[in-house]
Amino acid sequence: MSWLSNIPPGIKNIFKRDNDTSDALWVKCPGCGEMIFQRDLEIAHQVCPSCGYHMALAPDERLKLLFDNGAFTLIELPAPAADPLKFKDEKKYVDRLKDNRKKTGQQDAMIVARGEIEKAPAVLVIQNFKFMGGSMGMALGEALIKAAETAIENHAPLIVFTASGGARMQEGILSLMQMPRTTIAVQMVKEAGLPFIVVLTHPTTGGVTASFAMLGDIHLAEPGALIGFAGPRVIEQTIREKLPEGFQRAEFLVEKGMVDMVVTRSELRDVLAKLSRILVAKANPSTRKPAIESAPAEAVAQPAPNVVPLDKAAE
Repeated sequence: MSWLSNIPPGIKNIFKRDNDTSDALWVKCPGCGEMIFQRDLEIAHQVCPSCGYHMALAPDERLKLLFDNGAFTLIELPAPAADPLKFKDEKKYVDRLKDNRKKTGQQDAMIVARGEIEKAPAVLVIQNFKFMGGSMGMALGEALIKAAETAIENHAPLIVFTASGGARMQEGILSLMQMPRTTIAVQMVKEAGLPFIVVLTHPTTGGVTASFAMLGDIHLAEPGALIGFAGPRVIEQTIREKLPEGFQRAEFLVEKGMVDMVVTRSELRDVLAKLSRILVAKANPSTRKPAIESAPAEAVAQPAPNVVPLDKAAE
């Protein structure tokens, strides 16, 4: 029996267990096992000060971290059909939605916001893994299309933070249809000449990886993020071979070229600002100052010295 079981009920909440949403004073790091004071963890934006393990960050906290002065405007998203298939397993799908909306304070697994990053406009899209595993349903497809339209309207980069276990089974084939729909949303942004940047967070798997998460102009990832289609356990059981250490983790995928950069949470704002400026300038050459001034027309008209015309050379 653990000594924690002998703690009086009134002070048990000083320790926070996995999946515990109650207020707690201490949190155990999943990476190194060290107990971290909750307030210190909040100051570090949910990053372990000892081992650098990146824990889940609430969507509103991430928005405050990235936007100038923490100021942003949430975009109202279209509401799709609540339960198109009248699905029921252990409980009704509509009841699951109600429970997750109450738990997270969100209508679905994705939110969209606009604001400024270092005084430049940006549209951010964030998946919340705590809402049914960040699963991709019709609401997510509508959200990403609305985000693309907002980015085009504001002539701003579209930056997506992914975190998902895949498609939402309660919506069946309708959830799989969101893969081409989100792909179209990305294409809209690219045709408008705007950057599409993807930040892969832990975990990013399934249909999200197989669609918009892999279509970015730049792919960033948080340290230790699991990124792939099927999980490593399923792959091992299928091929019956031991996978390499760190397989499907962000650092492993950088070596293989699937991810461009692994960026810590504290550096992410600066990196996104620099990448946005570079990509926007590349898409709009008129905003860049030419490195070399154009040569005078008279100089261009002068023949090059010691060059024999082709008709004379043939003689």
